Amino acid sequence: MSNFPISGTTRVVVHLAYPSHHLRTPGLFNALCQERGLNAVLVPWQVPPQGLAEAVAGLRGIENLAGVIVTIPHKTAISALCDSLSSTARFLGVANVVRRDSAGRFHGEMFDGRGLVLGLRERGHDVAGRQALLVGAGGAAAGIAEALLGAGVASLTLSNRSAPRAEALAARLRAAFAGRAIRVGPGDATGADLVVNGTSLGMYPGDALPVDVETLDPGTLVAEAVMEPDVTPLLKAAAARGCQTHRGVHMITGQIGLLVDFLLGASGGQPPDAGAARA
Repeated sequence: MSNFPISGTTRVVVHLAYPSHHLRTPGLFNALCQERGLNAVLVPWQVPPQGLAEAVAGLRGIENLAGVIVTIPHKTAISALCDSLSSTARFLGVANVVRRDSAGRFHGEMFDGRGLVLGLRERGHDVAGRQALLVGAGGAAAGIAEALLGAGVASLTLSNRSAPRAEALAARLRAAFAGRAIRVGPGDATGADLVVNGTSLGMYPGDALPVDVETLDPGTLVAEAVMEPDVTPLLKAAAARGCQTHRGVHMITGQIGLLVDFLLGASGGQPPDAGAARA
């Protein structure tokens, strides 16, 4: 909630997810709006995949809608429903935030990767020069892969249950980062000093571990994209092996300012286009 009472002038942001029970972004977003004195509020909507297109179509006509934040499982599907995309979102084919303009047009952006890298840096972890293993090839993982390469990891191995999907992402990344060491492999952390879980594994009891924890060396930095539970089974197992751990919530805290600026601007007005640089 902001310093302003909810009224007809409040700008609304909708958080599209399925399910929505695990969301932590609304609390962080609304707290930052309160800190900045912005008359805006973020509210979660639980929308199943088959209802996404209809929900987005309806949102176009809401004049006090600033935009939407998007999470599992909608990040890829939402990109096809946008009228325009930033260069990063277009390159990856995913978006995690969409801004509505006064004509009802939607412009998508992807901040997950930047959020993860910024969150790591805020806690003293530089990814440059690291040998990275990333599990996943979906929407969040694609953004994380692009950001890790942009931040200078020495090598990146993609591991995914669907090898063709990982190969397709690797091919796009190789084209954008020519000469970089990008490969597809198993969930084996041997030789990696940075491991990132970019999947939803760990969100539900009984989920398999995304990597073989026996291959984690002490001192390896293990980072999560899963925010709930706060400490996932992967992070618990990694800590038990003497690894450094980085919680999923920090991917959001690293980008929450970017989300507010993109949707509302510093004054709460319509912000300028925040498209990223990669074509």
